[in-house]
Amino acid sequence: MEMISGGDLAPGDILPSERELMARYQVGRPAIREAMQRLQHMGLVEIRHGERPRVASPSIGALVDQVGMSMRHLLSHSGTSLEQLKEARTVLEARMAEIAAERRTEPDVARLKGIVEEQAIALPDTERFLDFDAAFHREIAAISRNPIFEALTKGVFDWMRVFHASSVRSPGLEALTLEEHRGIIAAIAKGDGPAASAAMTAHLERANALYSKEKTA
Repeated sequence: MEMISGGDLAPGDILPSERELMARYQVGRPAIREAMQRLQHMGLVEIRHGERPRVASPSIGALVDQVGMSMRHLLSHSGTSLEQLKEARTVLEARMAEIAAERRTEPDVARLKGIVEEQAIALPDTERFLDFDAAFHREIAAISRNPIFEALTKGVFDWMRVFHASSVRSPGLEALTLEEHRGIIAAIAKGDGPAASAAMTAHLERANALYSKEKTA
């Protein structure tokens, strides 16, 4: 709706009544209600019982969820898209690790270390080990102090975990994963951005190469 995309209405503003919208667009009530449902699904409007729709506040999380629907379809049916996603993830997380090294605080580093220690304890339980693996990567995104990085990291990891579990799970190589995680933390703790980026790149490229090898085996 151009009233929203064009900036005529700001977050929190109430949309015109159904009657006004019907007259403006020369359509019936069912078409207006269907449009409102679609806008709500897109995260552009909020609809509460007994009230007229309002323009929703922008949300990075909602945007990632919308993209996620398309990504799930792509990852389910296109091996090429998965390879492109893994490449993009490597670039994104390498940069995040570099920024995290520049912005980290002692409490940040302590949280990272705590996650990896919990991950080591969870080693016998594959699902819990993977949960802490995701938490490790999300924490690095959080240390970057960029909410877009946080949302994208969560989205990418969740998509890959659900639809291509073998690309984020490497049974028998958990000890190597822990070692690599600790190496990334060490670089971040030192404030060495290039080293943190290189360590993260090596970590993800090793996992990507292993997955590609398993596919062709």
